[in-house]
Amino acid sequence: MDALILIGSLVVLLALGFPVAFAVGLSAFIGAWWIDLPLEAIVIQLTNGINKFSLLTIPFFILAGAIMAEGGIARRMVNFAYIFVGFIRGGLSLVNIVASTFFGAISGSSLADTASIGSVMIPQMEAQGYPRDFAAAVTASGSVQAVLTPPSHNSVIYSLATGGTVTISAMFMAGIFPGLMLGLCLVIMCIGFARKRNYPKGEMIPFRRAVKIFFDAFWGLFTIVIILGGILSGIFTAAESAAIACIWAFFVTMFIYREFRWRDLHLLLFRTIKTVTIVMVLIAFAAAFGSVMTFMQLPQIITDFFLSISENKYIILMCINIMLLIVGCLMDMAPLILILTPVLLPVTTSLGIDPVHFGMIMLVNLGIGLITPPVGTVLFVASAVSQQKMEAVVKAMLPFYCVLFIVLLIITYVPIISLWLPAVTGVYNGNG
Repeated sequence: MDALILIGSLVVLLALGFPVAFAVGLSAFIGAWWIDLPLEAIVIQLTNGINKFSLLTIPFFILAGAIMAEGGIARRMVNFAYIFVGFIRGGLSLVNIVASTFFGAISGSSLADTASIGSVMIPQMEAQGYPRDFAAAVTASGSVQAVLTPPSHNSVIYSLATGGTVTISAMFMAGIFPGLMLGLCLVIMCIGFARKRNYPKGEMIPFRRAVKIFFDAFWGLFTIVIILGGILSGIFTAAESAAIACIWAFFVTMFIYREFRWRDLHLLLFRTIKTVTIVMVLIAFAAAFGSVMTFMQLPQIITDFFLSISENKYIILMCINIMLLIVGCLMDMAPLILILTPVLLPVTTSLGIDPVHFGMIMLVNLGIGLITPPVGTVLFVASAVSQQKMEAVVKAMLPFYCVLFIVLLIITYVPIISLWLPAVTGVYNGNG
């Protein structure tokens, strides 16, 4: 009954149209009142939830990504990607995906990736004879890479949701191979489509022009070096690398590329502060919600439920995947990570599944939810940027969903893809 009151109140509040953060917070207070938990204890959990140094990683990475997204970096990433794949048949669709790989490793956001790369690539693809809905589908599916690869904001949120069991550095390293594998699978599928539909080839970029494009894109690409190189070398922590990346992004955008106007800087900062505020309020309320779940012993109840279905971890992982795919279609990614991680992590650890590996499974599932109706935020952005109806974009997305499901199964049942790089780089030794 306790769990029904807590979860039921959350569902009702969401159905009534409450913002997700406030729905989570109010349901936490309702649950605490139901079990006679002092409300002062919930307030303490609210403050404890955001009183963490590692949380500084989020605003810095969000600001760095926002600055680079506004400063012409997307166009330069597209030009740089064209060097490698633009000359292949269907090259513009491949350029779209490869550019998303580079840009996602700078912004850490699928939304920013879709909006920035889409605004550059979708008109170009349409001009070369690609259907506009197909271009939107390529853009949206390629942006899922940003959920996995560093500096993914959602990797940071998962690390926080584990209560320190998994470090941000471990999640960053774990996401590199899954993200690249996702991009490679999408590239292979687009090559198949290009041959079947006879999409056009591009031209080979002359060497001298390629060198010029590289040096033009280098300043933006160096952000990736700062983030990964600083963490792996031990020079920076994840939070410190985020701060340095923010300073570098500002320097490159305002003094090297100089495509962003100083008079618009305060508007960018305002948008960033608004986004960060929403995230922080959500994290605070989710911490309170999680504490109420703990008092209700909900994680243990969920663990017992899954173990009653089967003791085979592969079957349970399949059940968890199905559940995450469903809820990922109904709610945004960050609140689901904060709410479900404390519930599902005990289930998976009891079966011997590594917490970092489970983090990748969760991110892929919920990343698919970002491009799936009815609440797929990235899908809405792709539809808006492409000026196509949602139904047309979803129809074009169907083969991409198949590829994403295959990638999900591989990542779920081949844990070494997620765990090898963190172990080799020494940022994670396994099992927390």
